[in-house]
Amino acid sequence: MARGDAVFTLLNRYPYNNGHVMIAPYRHVGTLDDLRPAEWGELLTMARRVVERLTRGLRPHGFNVGLNLGRAAGAGIPGHLHLHVVPRWAGDTNFMPVLGHTKVVSQSLDEVYRLLTRPDRRRR
Repeated sequence: MARGDAVFTLLNRYPYNNGHVMIAPYRHVGTLDDLRPAEWGELLTMARRVVERLTRGLRPHGFNVGLNLGRAAGAGIPGHLHLHVVPRWAGDTNFMPVLGHTKVVSQSLDEVYRLLTRPDRRRR
């Protein structure tokens, strides 16, 4: 996927929803205080690029963009912060996680990867 000077993108192996992308700094940084200004800036710039690409490719109705800082907040890798970009659609929540302990994701990671990495056909 996309790589910058200070950050890179990756698909979440256990996505919250179709198209769930994470953006992480190359350096192992666990808190916002530890981020260098250039890393923070590039993290946000990359988030904007990811949202633009997901908007064109998946046409979501909205997004959740956020950080889980620390184990109590749900950070799977507490010593390495990462920004979540999660496309959302009206009515995309359901009772499967509550009743069946199952999350329904209708698109494979391979399909999302191909969608996000194909050349941008727009003219600038």
